[in-house]
Amino acid sequence: MDHLKAILQERGIHYEIIHHEKQIRTAQEGADYLGIELGQTAPTLVLKSEKGYVAMIVSGNRGRLDLEEISSSLGCSQLKIATPKEVQQITGYTVGNVSLALSLPCIVDRRLLQYPFVYGGTGEPGSTLKIAPTDLEKLNQVVAFWD
Repeated sequence: MDHLKAILQERGIHYEIIHHEKQIRTAQEGADYLGIELGQTAPTLVLKSEKGYVAMIVSGNRGRLDLEEISSSLGCSQLKIATPKEVQQITGYTVGNVSLALSLPCIVDRRLLQYPFVYGGTGEPGSTLKIAPTDLEKLNQVVAFWD
């Protein structure tokens, strides 16, 4: 987590790390625990294409993703969710704990931009990162926004 804090401070991002005793496993658990709207939760998914891996930060109220639509907007022939083993190898984090800050190219869900703050992973199961959604661009190599 020290690496995450260093990146946040280096890029001038105002943030809060919220510590919790139990691991948050779903967007709904996070919303309930933190007392926020489901849409403010921002899970980070890792997707795989023939061009490599990409991170996707989605709004918790998004529901099922249309990977075919996303792949065509990225110019990929096929896109699928990375396996838990691939996520661990590529990011260093386990599924469910992937940090909002990754060195992968990143797609951001535009739905997150309607909120003053979003809440996502720090890389550790007992904490959540709270930041302004506009800071996701400062934190990541954003290659696309998705509606």
